[in-house]
Amino acid sequence: MRLRVIFLVIATSSLVLVSFLLPLAIVLRAQAADRAISTATIQAQGMTPLVATLKSRSLRLAVDQMNAENRSTPVTVFLPRGHELGVAAPRSAAVRLAARGRSFTTAMPAGVEVLIAVEGLPGGTAVIRTFVPKAQLRHGVTRAWLLLGLVGLGLLTLSVAVADQLARSLVRPLAAVASVSDRLARGDLSARATVAGPPEVRRVGTGLNHLAARIGELLAHERETAADLSHRLRTPLTALRIDSESLGDTGERAQLLDDVSAVEGTVSKIIHDARRPASAGDDVCEAGVVVTERAAFWRPLAEDTQRPMTVDVAKGRIPVRVSREDLAACADILLENVFTHTPDGAGCVVRLSRRETGGAWLVVADEGPGFRHADPTERGQSGIGSTGLGLDIARRIAESSGGTLIISRSASGGGVVTIGLGPPNAVTRH
Repeated sequence: MRLRVIFLVIATSSLVLVSFLLPLAIVLRAQAADRAISTATIQAQGMTPLVATLKSRSLRLAVDQMNAENRSTPVTVFLPRGHELGVAAPRSAAVRLAARGRSFTTAMPAGVEVLIAVEGLPGGTAVIRTFVPKAQLRHGVTRAWLLLGLVGLGLLTLSVAVADQLARSLVRPLAAVASVSDRLARGDLSARATVAGPPEVRRVGTGLNHLAARIGELLAHERETAADLSHRLRTPLTALRIDSESLGDTGERAQLLDDVSAVEGTVSKIIHDARRPASAGDDVCEAGVVVTERAAFWRPLAEDTQRPMTVDVAKGRIPVRVSREDLAACADILLENVFTHTPDGAGCVVRLSRRETGGAWLVVADEGPGFRHADPTERGQSGIGSTGLGLDIARRIAESSGGTLIISRSASGGGVVTIGLGPPNAVTRH
């Protein structure tokens, strides 16, 4: 936008300067020619009384003296009987015409002739010829044109400087608004634009601030609604705990109470996370530790369902830009899909490796029937009676870290889910 404003001003100023300076330059050239011709005419007219009164010898001296003083415009006097005084010049048709008693000015290829007829002499009419060369006609024009060009260039430079300042005054507020919008896109809902600049730009800044405030209100309402809905689960969980405590079998009672406590812990975490402000994606965790823990959690169920379970975690630290809770939830979603949607006895593989660009690859493959839906990550889409939210949650966790989620098929025809997790300094995608 800044360059466009500058180019527009340059084009407009150039048109104005050309329309003003070009006629002025032509007028200056015409004035210089008129001034030179007028001077020559006055010079020739000044010789008229001398030609009419002086004798030939005295007139010759007067003409020679005038030519010595004014070398730029030589004077020639054509006497009636063919005599010629001063600078040698041809007796042209114009001179012969002037000898009939006419005074005039005529243009020639090399300049301009000023012819003055002097009548009343004994032998007829004498003609005073003053010649103005082209150099004299344009004397001072080049310097005047150069001065005009410098003035035009200076005005053009001044207009560019003014246009640049004007463009900056427009671009700065817009750049600030764009910076605030980028911060909002990264999840910083506290970002607000400074309302400054022209009225239109101020309206944009004000609208962006209103939009940011409205987004914050909607997110706060959404978090409170999710927290309220989750809190309602505490009532049936309390009833379930009371019923569990009334069981006679000690082992079953303890197992059921542990399960209820786990569900209550999950509900409490949902309430806490729902009321927590949206993070900017700066959490970091050790992927190897989390994946190993979650695989160990699911291994007893794999043994109960006679599933061969292979866990391959690269050695050493593998930091990723995901919170410990989100990575654990991601691993649980993938493993739960394996146990829920594949038959008993179908094996699975959990593999965690380093990415060349930093971060990690988390791969969960199974020997089941594979994915039936064309895009199993599409939110709410499931052909087997589930909510269809699990893989979408895993995808969003991966993308928030700067990674991605890939769905493919294994060699046996089963499903393979590959999640790329970004390094701690990764740029979050939106």
